[in-house]
Amino acid sequence: MIKDLTEGNPQTVLWKFTIPMFISVIFQQLYNIADSVIAGKFAGENALAAVGASYPITMIFMAIAVGSNIGCSVVISQLFGAKEYGKMKTAVFTTLISSAVLSVALTAGGLLGSRGLMMMINTPENIFTDGALYLRIYLGGFLFLFLYNVATGIFTSLGDSKTPLYFLIGSSIGNIFLDIWFVAGFHWGVAGVAWATFLAQGAACVLALMTLAQRLKRVQTAEKYELFSGDMLKRISRIAVPSILQQSFISVGNIFIQSLVNSFGSSVIAGYSAAIKLNTFTITCFTTMGNGVSSFTAQNLGGGRIERVKKGFGAGIKMCLLAAIPFFIVFFIFGENMIQLFMSGDGGGTALETGKVFLRIVSPFYFVISVKLIGDGVLRGAGAMRLFMIATFTDLVLRVLLSYILAGIFGVTGIWMSWPIGWSIATVLTCAFYRQGRWAQKYIVQ
Repeated sequence: MIKDLTEGNPQTVLWKFTIPMFISVIFQQLYNIADSVIAGKFAGENALAAVGASYPITMIFMAIAVGSNIGCSVVISQLFGAKEYGKMKTAVFTTLISSAVLSVALTAGGLLGSRGLMMMINTPENIFTDGALYLRIYLGGFLFLFLYNVATGIFTSLGDSKTPLYFLIGSSIGNIFLDIWFVAGFHWGVAGVAWATFLAQGAACVLALMTLAQRLKRVQTAEKYELFSGDMLKRISRIAVPSILQQSFISVGNIFIQSLVNSFGSSVIAGYSAAIKLNTFTITCFTTMGNGVSSFTAQNLGGGRIERVKKGFGAGIKMCLLAAIPFFIVFFIFGENMIQLFMSGDGGGTALETGKVFLRIVSPFYFVISVKLIGDGVLRGAGAMRLFMIATFTDLVLRVLLSYILAGIFGVTGIWMSWPIGWSIATVLTCAFYRQGRWAQKYIVQ
């Protein structure tokens, strides 16, 4: 299953490598959406709002896992492309050990501060207890979530995008089954949603690590390798720390936006919760394609093949624009029907209108943000993290500032208007950085 991405037709190789990743993230996001759908359908609007209110906080922790995934995958891809298999194994084991330590520390801190975090974002009193309960159970399983994300990053670094797909299919089906069993069957409410995710993610993590260990045994190395290297950790950190900061700042920005949304009441929170899950589904699909381009870029630059990277960028743009078409059609035309999926029989009204308006405002700009995320993949795979962060932080800062400014003028609709503006300006920056070509001189992080 390990594949060298430096050989073969760039477009064909990238499509074959990325499509399983795309399918993987569809399954991953389906069970994230299922959490909210089942909570809303079987436990009511307040349960949907409680899960949604805690969502930006859970995304801070997820951001650290994703940033670590990016850091290790870029370095491992570069070493794999350069055929330095001993150093590659050292990078893998160093990543796993440091990730386990970090995840345990974050879990402890999160459990101690869960109620404080919910208070910080002005969570309404009628959903506070359920929101805090969901957050505590989620954090209890964070070790599994963290190590699973790192393991999938290592698989894709080695050119294997199919194995994570198989785990996600199993995990997604298991999570949805457990959601229905715990919430509709046992009537555990928000706690049932959280425990379903905990158990499904835990099983996927254990199986992924066992499979990874077997795959690494098959990679023959002439030189000795270390189980942990401080120097390798520094090398990985040069990519991982900016990625973690980038992901975390986005999550912190989303917390500011969530706090603003929370001031409009639980019905608006419920509608936003449904819409943001659908929007996150879409953006994560585009981001996953960008991650495929990132691994492709890192392997080829590790092998000194810059022209293949440029062809991969073009192929990635085509993939993302094609993927944006169905999302735009479904959300713009049938947005109300999509939001209704999250509502119980007596749900609707303000929540339904909130979600529908959000989707109609942001969905036409999927064609814009998809281009940025492919460009980000090249910058990230090349190790040009400063350029990558400038474009991403521009988007974040604009969205947060404009959401507060426009909310004062247009009400809650003004918050949604900040998304297209931030996306558009950040896309222009990313494209400008790509055309400058400075990323091509930064491809190996020493």
